[in-house]
Order: sequence, then structure tokens, then C-alpha cells
Amino acid sequence: MIRQEVFVEEQGFVVEFDEIDDIAKHIVLFKDETPVGTCRFYWSKEKASHVLGRVAVRKAFRGQCFGQALLQEAEQQVRALQGQSLCLAAQVRAKPFYEKQGYLAAGDEFLDEGCPHIWMYKSLCEDA
Repeated sequence: MIRQEVFVEEQGFVVEFDEIDDIAKHIVLFKDETPVGTCRFYWSKEKASHVLGRVAVRKAFRGQCFGQALLQEAEQQVRALQGQSLCLAAQVRAKPFYEKQGYLAAGDEFLDEGCPHIWMYKSLCEDA
């Protein structure tokens, strides 16, 4: 419901739901009993990292640190799985948000359904 609202209805993406949904772990964040945000993560052999994606916070709840809470929970769950890093394909307009959370951009920008994205990475190792 959150991804449909944010990515499809608000941002106009068409290909929102995919085969990765079946293998990913999904996190839903609630305020009281209201779902306010979601994300997913999964292991990627190709990236040799866990991949975080579909990070979405409903419009009415933005600016209240729910996005940060989602990332922290995902990072904690990946650490519990002995994961050492997370990467994500960030919308370029959201790059400053992810940088504040410790993610570093790498590589060139690319288009996903016409929207500029960039890969970003974060080490989850304590000494990094």
C-alpha cells in the first residue's frame, strides 16, 4: 500500500512490484497503528552486498525522521545476518538524505523509468 501510494500514484513509476519482492525481507514502520514507511533488503551475489530498496515514507509523515528509522532498522537486521555492507540505487534528488546516513555515492548516474538514480554504499563494519 505504501509503495503503491508513494512510487506509483505520487511519483509515476510503473514497474514497482517485481520478482525481488519474493526474496526480499520487508520492513514496515508504524506510528501507533498507522503504517507510515517501508523498505526492503536482499542479498545480491552480483553486488556482493545486501541491497536496500523501495525506501518510502508516506507524504503526511515525511520530515519526522521515519526514513532514518527505516534505514537504521534495515542496517540492524543486515548486521544480524552478518552482513557487512548495504548498497542502494538512490533517486538523485534523495542523495543528500542518504549521505547524511553515511552512504557514499559511486559510479555514474543512470535512469530508472526516466528518473535519475545513483548507486550508494555503506559499510556496516564497526571499524570502517
